[in-house]
Amino acid sequence: MSGGAASRVQADLARLLPLLDARLTAPFQAGEARRLAEAMRYSLEAGGKRVRPVLCLLAAEAVGGQAEEALSGALALEYVHTYSLIHDDLPAMDDDDLRRGRPTNHKVFGEGHAILAGDGLLTAAFGVLAAGPGDPATRLEATSLLAEAAGWRGMVGGQALDLEGETLEHYDLDHLRLIHRLKTGALLRAALEMGAVLGGAGPAERQALRAYGEAIGLAFQIQDDILDATATEADLGKRAGKDAGRGKITYPSLLGLDGARRALEEATETALCRLASLPNRTSLEAWARYLAQRGK
Repeated sequence: MSGGAASRVQADLARLLPLLDARLTAPFQAGEARRLAEAMRYSLEAGGKRVRPVLCLLAAEAVGGQAEEALSGALALEYVHTYSLIHDDLPAMDDDDLRRGRPTNHKVFGEGHAILAGDGLLTAAFGVLAAGPGDPATRLEATSLLAEAAGWRGMVGGQALDLEGETLEHYDLDHLRLIHRLKTGALLRAALEMGAVLGGAGPAERQALRAYGEAIGLAFQIQDDILDATATEADLGKRAGKDAGRGKITYPSLLGLDGARRALEEATETALCRLASLPNRTSLEAWARYLAQRGK
Protein backbone atom coordinates (compact mmCIF):
# COMPACT_ATOMS: atom_id res chain seq x y z
CA MET A 1 0.00 0.00 0.00
CA SER A 2 1.31 3.44 -0.83
CA GLY A 3 2.37 5.72 1.98
CA GLY A 4 -0.23 8.30 0.97
CA ALA A 5 -3.08 5.80 1.20
CA ALA A 6 -1.83 4.51 4.55
CA SER A 7 -1.61 8.02 5.95
CA ARG A 8 -5.12 8.83 4.75
CA VAL A 9 -6.58 5.69 6.34
CA GLN A 10 -4.85 6.41 9.65
CA ALA A 11 -6.10 10.00 9.57
CA ASP A 12 -9.66 8.80 8.94
CA LEU A 13 -9.45 6.34 11.82
CA ALA A 14 -8.04 8.98 14.18
CA ARG A 15 -10.86 11.33 13.22
CA LEU A 16 -13.83 8.95 13.10
CA LEU A 17 -13.17 6.20 15.66
CA PRO A 18 -13.65 8.54 18.64
CA LEU A 19 -17.04 9.49 17.21
CA LEU A 20 -18.02 5.81 17.12
CA ASP A 21 -16.36 4.66 20.32
CA ALA A 22 -18.02 7.38 22.40
CA ARG A 23 -21.43 5.86 21.61
CA LEU A 24 -20.77 2.22 20.76
CA THR A 25 -21.33 0.56 24.13
CA ALA A 26 -23.56 3.22 25.71
CA PRO A 27 -26.80 1.21 25.30
CA PHE A 28 -25.26 -1.77 27.12
CA GLN A 29 -23.94 -0.08 30.26
CA ALA A 30 -27.08 -0.62 32.35
CA GLY A 31 -29.94 -3.11 32.46
CA GLU A 32 -31.26 -6.10 34.29
CA ALA A 33 -29.32 -8.82 32.39
CA ARG A 34 -25.88 -7.64 33.48
CA ARG A 35 -23.86 -10.63 32.32
CA LEU A 36 -25.51 -10.48 28.91
CA ALA A 37 -24.63 -6.78 28.66
CA GLU A 38 -21.05 -7.67 29.61
CA ALA A 39 -20.95 -10.28 26.84
CA MET A 40 -22.12 -7.74 24.28
CA ARG A 41 -19.57 -5.18 25.43
CA TYR A 42 -16.81 -7.82 25.40
CA SER A 43 -17.13 -8.35 21.67
CA LEU A 44 -17.80 -4.71 20.81
CA GLU A 45 -14.64 -3.70 22.68
CA ALA A 46 -12.44 -6.34 21.04
CA GLY A 47 -10.94 -3.81 18.65
CA GLY A 48 -10.61 -4.02 14.90
CA LYS A 49 -10.62 -1.25 12.33
CA ARG A 50 -14.43 -0.75 12.37
CA VAL A 51 -14.33 -1.04 8.58
CA ARG A 52 -18.08 -1.07 7.94
CA PRO A 53 -19.06 1.86 10.16
CA VAL A 54 -16.10 3.95 8.99
CA LEU A 55 -17.02 3.29 5.36
CA CYS A 56 -20.59 4.35 6.14
CA LEU A 57 -19.38 7.66 7.58
CA LEU A 58 -16.97 8.21 4.68
CA ALA A 59 -19.73 7.52 2.16
CA ALA A 60 -21.82 10.30 3.71
CA GLU A 61 -18.84 12.65 3.41
CA ALA A 62 -18.12 11.51 -0.15
CA VAL A 63 -21.48 12.86 -1.32
CA GLY A 64 -21.09 16.15 0.53
CA GLY A 65 -22.80 15.23 3.81
CA GLN A 66 -21.48 15.15 7.37
CA ALA A 67 -20.25 12.04 9.16
CA GLU A 68 -22.61 12.74 12.06
CA GLU A 69 -25.60 12.37 9.73
CA ALA A 70 -24.67 8.72 9.18
CA LEU A 71 -23.66 7.88 12.76
CA SER A 72 -26.79 5.89 13.61
CA GLY A 73 -26.21 3.79 10.49
CA ALA A 74 -22.56 3.27 11.38
CA LEU A 75 -23.42 2.07 14.89
CA ALA A 76 -26.10 -0.24 13.52
CA LEU A 77 -23.62 -1.77 11.07
CA GLU A 78 -21.07 -2.46 13.80
CA TYR A 79 -23.73 -4.10 15.98
CA VAL A 80 -24.77 -6.38 13.11
CA HIS A 81 -21.18 -7.19 12.18
CA THR A 82 -20.24 -7.97 15.78
CA TYR A 83 -23.29 -10.19 16.24
CA SER A 84 -22.32 -12.09 13.09
CA LEU A 85 -18.80 -12.69 14.41
CA ILE A 86 -20.09 -13.99 17.74
CA HIS A 87 -22.39 -16.44 15.97
CA ASP A 88 -19.82 -17.41 13.31
CA ASP A 89 -17.39 -18.45 16.06
CA LEU A 90 -19.85 -20.86 17.69
CA PRO A 91 -19.19 -24.62 17.52
CA ALA A 92 -22.17 -25.07 15.20
CA MET A 93 -20.64 -22.63 12.72
CA ASP A 94 -16.87 -22.06 12.35
CA ASP A 95 -15.97 -23.36 15.84
CA ASP A 96 -13.26 -20.80 16.63
CA ASP A 97 -11.51 -20.27 19.95
CA LEU A 98 -9.82 -16.94 19.10
CA ARG A 99 -11.07 -13.67 17.68
CA ARG A 100 -8.77 -10.64 17.40
CA GLY A 101 -6.26 -12.35 19.66
CA ARG A 102 -8.73 -12.96 22.50
CA PRO A 103 -10.91 -15.94 23.46
CA THR A 104 -14.13 -15.92 21.49
CA ASN A 105 -17.35 -14.88 23.19
CA HIS A 106 -18.66 -18.38 23.81
CA LYS A 107 -15.35 -19.43 25.36
CA VAL A 108 -15.72 -16.67 27.96
CA PHE A 109 -19.47 -16.49 28.53
CA GLY A 110 -20.74 -19.88 27.35
CA GLU A 111 -22.65 -20.78 24.21
CA GLY A 112 -26.05 -19.72 25.53
CA HIS A 113 -24.96 -16.21 26.46
CA ALA A 114 -22.99 -15.88 23.20
CA ILE A 115 -26.10 -16.67 21.17
CA LEU A 116 -28.12 -14.20 23.21
CA ALA A 117 -25.40 -11.53 22.95
CA GLY A 118 -25.61 -11.82 19.17
CA ASP A 119 -29.41 -11.63 19.31
CA GLY A 120 -29.21 -8.56 21.52
CA LEU A 121 -26.80 -6.77 19.20
CA LEU A 122 -28.86 -7.55 16.11
CA THR A 123 -32.02 -6.11 17.62
CA ALA A 124 -30.12 -3.10 19.03
CA ALA A 125 -28.98 -2.28 15.49
CA PHE A 126 -32.52 -1.59 14.36
CA GLY A 127 -33.28 0.28 17.55
CA VAL A 128 -30.43 2.73 17.07
CA LEU A 129 -31.47 3.36 13.47
CA ALA A 130 -35.10 3.92 14.46
CA ALA A 131 -34.10 6.40 17.17
CA GLY A 132 -31.56 8.28 15.07
CA PRO A 133 -31.81 11.90 13.96
CA GLY A 134 -32.93 13.15 10.59
CA ASP A 135 -35.83 12.61 8.24
CA PRO A 136 -37.91 9.51 9.16
CA ALA A 137 -38.22 8.47 5.51
CA THR A 138 -34.43 8.52 5.13
CA ARG A 139 -33.96 6.44 8.28
CA LEU A 140 -36.59 4.00 7.04
CA GLU A 141 -34.71 3.60 3.75
CA ALA A 142 -31.45 2.95 5.62
CA THR A 143 -33.22 0.43 7.86
CA SER A 144 -34.56 -1.41 4.82
CA LEU A 145 -31.07 -1.59 3.30
CA LEU A 146 -29.63 -3.02 6.51
CA ALA A 147 -32.43 -5.57 6.90
CA GLU A 148 -31.88 -6.89 3.38
CA ALA A 149 -28.10 -7.01 3.71
CA ALA A 150 -28.13 -8.73 7.11
CA GLY A 151 -30.95 -11.17 6.42
CA TRP A 152 -31.51 -14.38 4.54
CA ARG A 153 -31.11 -12.66 1.16
CA GLY A 154 -27.76 -11.31 2.34
CA MET A 155 -25.30 -12.19 5.10
CA VAL A 156 -27.32 -14.94 6.79
CA GLY A 157 -28.07 -16.58 3.46
CA GLY A 158 -24.41 -16.44 2.52
CA GLN A 159 -23.44 -18.12 5.79
CA ALA A 160 -25.97 -20.88 5.10
CA LEU A 161 -24.56 -21.47 1.62
CA ASP A 162 -21.04 -21.46 3.08
CA LEU A 163 -22.00 -24.16 5.60
CA GLU A 164 -23.64 -26.22 2.86
CA GLY A 165 -20.55 -25.83 0.71
CA GLU A 166 -18.46 -27.76 3.23
CA THR A 167 -20.34 -30.92 2.27
CA LEU A 168 -20.33 -30.44 -1.51
CA GLU A 169 -17.87 -32.44 -3.58
CA HIS A 170 -17.47 -29.61 -6.07
CA TYR A 171 -18.56 -26.11 -6.77
CA ASP A 172 -17.23 -23.52 -9.19
CA LEU A 173 -16.08 -19.92 -9.11
CA ASP A 174 -19.58 -18.56 -9.80
CA HIS A 175 -20.93 -20.36 -6.73
CA LEU A 176 -18.04 -19.09 -4.60
CA ARG A 177 -18.73 -15.53 -5.78
CA LEU A 178 -22.39 -15.95 -4.86
CA ILE A 179 -21.49 -17.05 -1.33
CA HIS A 180 -19.15 -14.15 -0.78
CA ARG A 181 -21.45 -11.60 -2.43
CA LEU A 182 -24.01 -12.52 0.22
CA LYS A 183 -21.90 -13.45 3.25
CA THR A 184 -19.32 -10.65 3.15
CA GLY A 185 -20.23 -8.33 0.31
CA ALA A 186 -23.82 -7.56 1.27
CA LEU A 187 -22.98 -5.78 4.52
CA LEU A 188 -20.05 -3.88 2.99
CA ARG A 189 -22.27 -2.78 0.11
CA ALA A 190 -24.97 -1.73 2.57
CA ALA A 191 -22.44 0.31 4.55
CA LEU A 192 -21.70 2.43 1.49
CA GLU A 193 -25.29 2.74 0.34
CA MET A 194 -26.59 3.52 3.84
CA GLY A 195 -23.96 6.24 4.20
CA ALA A 196 -24.98 7.65 0.84
CA VAL A 197 -28.66 7.71 1.79
CA LEU A 198 -28.06 9.23 5.23
CA GLY A 199 -25.66 11.78 3.71
CA GLY A 200 -28.26 13.00 1.21
CA ALA A 201 -26.93 11.42 -2.00
CA GLY A 202 -28.71 11.70 -5.29
CA PRO A 203 -29.55 8.55 -7.33
CA ALA A 204 -26.33 8.58 -9.38
CA GLU A 205 -24.10 9.02 -6.32
CA ARG A 206 -25.97 6.31 -4.46
CA GLN A 207 -25.54 3.89 -7.36
CA ALA A 208 -21.83 4.70 -7.62
CA LEU A 209 -21.29 3.94 -3.94
CA ARG A 210 -23.34 0.76 -4.16
CA ALA A 211 -21.14 -0.43 -7.05
CA TYR A 212 -18.00 0.55 -5.14
CA GLY A 213 -19.27 -1.42 -2.15
CA GLU A 214 -19.85 -4.51 -4.29
CA ALA A 215 -16.31 -4.32 -5.68
CA ILE A 216 -14.56 -3.80 -2.35
CA GLY A 217 -16.69 -6.56 -0.84
CA LEU A 218 -15.25 -8.95 -3.41
CA ALA A 219 -11.71 -7.63 -2.87
CA PHE A 220 -12.11 -7.92 0.91
CA GLN A 221 -13.12 -11.58 0.72
CA ILE A 222 -10.38 -12.52 -1.76
CA GLN A 223 -7.80 -10.97 0.55
CA ASP A 224 -9.36 -12.80 3.52
CA ASP A 225 -8.93 -16.08 1.64
CA ILE A 226 -5.33 -15.22 0.74
CA LEU A 227 -4.53 -14.35 4.36
CA ASP A 228 -6.15 -17.55 5.62
CA ALA A 229 -3.87 -19.49 3.28
CA THR A 230 -0.65 -17.57 3.94
CA ALA A 231 -0.69 -15.79 7.32
CA THR A 232 0.08 -17.16 10.78
CA GLU A 233 -2.24 -17.24 13.77
CA ALA A 234 -0.17 -14.45 15.35
CA ASP A 235 -0.65 -12.31 12.24
CA LEU A 236 -4.40 -12.82 12.14
CA GLY A 237 -5.31 -12.89 15.83
CA LYS A 238 -7.37 -16.02 15.07
CA ARG A 239 -6.84 -19.52 13.79
CA ALA A 240 -5.05 -19.61 10.43
CA GLY A 241 -5.78 -22.14 7.69
CA LYS A 242 -9.23 -22.85 9.11
CA ASP A 243 -11.02 -22.71 5.74
CA ALA A 244 -8.83 -25.40 4.19
CA GLY A 245 -9.14 -27.44 7.36
CA ARG A 246 -12.94 -27.43 7.09
CA GLY A 247 -12.89 -28.28 3.39
CA LYS A 248 -14.14 -24.88 2.26
CA ILE A 249 -13.57 -23.77 -1.31
CA THR A 250 -11.65 -20.48 -1.48
CA TYR A 251 -10.23 -18.23 -4.17
CA PRO A 252 -6.69 -19.62 -3.75
CA SER A 253 -7.98 -23.20 -3.92
CA LEU A 254 -9.81 -22.49 -7.19
CA LEU A 255 -7.44 -19.98 -8.81
CA GLY A 256 -4.11 -20.58 -7.06
CA LEU A 257 -2.44 -17.84 -5.03
CA ASP A 258 -1.24 -15.94 -8.10
CA GLY A 259 -4.68 -16.12 -9.70
CA ALA A 260 -6.33 -14.98 -6.47
CA ARG A 261 -3.96 -12.02 -6.27
CA ARG A 262 -4.79 -11.04 -9.85
CA ALA A 263 -8.51 -11.25 -9.04
CA LEU A 264 -7.88 -9.05 -6.01
CA GLU A 265 -6.15 -6.41 -8.15
CA GLU A 266 -9.00 -6.46 -10.67
CA ALA A 267 -11.67 -6.03 -7.98
CA THR A 268 -9.74 -3.17 -6.41
CA GLU A 269 -9.35 -1.37 -9.74
CA THR A 270 -13.06 -1.80 -10.39
CA ALA A 271 -13.83 -0.23 -7.01
CA LEU A 272 -11.60 2.76 -7.77
CA CYS A 273 -13.27 3.31 -11.14
CA ARG A 274 -16.71 3.44 -9.52
CA LEU A 275 -15.69 6.51 -7.48
CA ALA A 276 -14.76 8.72 -10.44
CA SER A 277 -17.95 10.82 -10.35
CA LEU A 278 -17.98 11.55 -6.60
CA PRO A 279 -16.97 14.99 -5.29
CA ASN A 280 -15.05 13.81 -2.18
CA ARG A 281 -13.60 10.45 -3.10
CA THR A 282 -10.02 10.61 -1.77
CA SER A 283 -10.65 8.71 1.48
CA LEU A 284 -12.62 5.94 -0.20
CA GLU A 285 -9.86 5.52 -2.80
CA ALA A 286 -7.33 5.11 0.02
CA TRP A 287 -9.55 2.60 1.80
CA ALA A 288 -9.95 0.48 -1.34
CA ARG A 289 -6.16 0.21 -1.58
CA TYR A 290 -5.83 -0.42 2.15
CA LEU A 291 -8.39 -3.24 2.26
CA ALA A 292 -6.66 -5.01 -0.63
CA GLN A 293 -3.25 -4.80 1.03
CA ARG A 294 -4.08 -5.42 4.71
CA GLY A 295 -1.99 -8.09 6.36
CA LYS A 296 1.05 -7.46 4.14
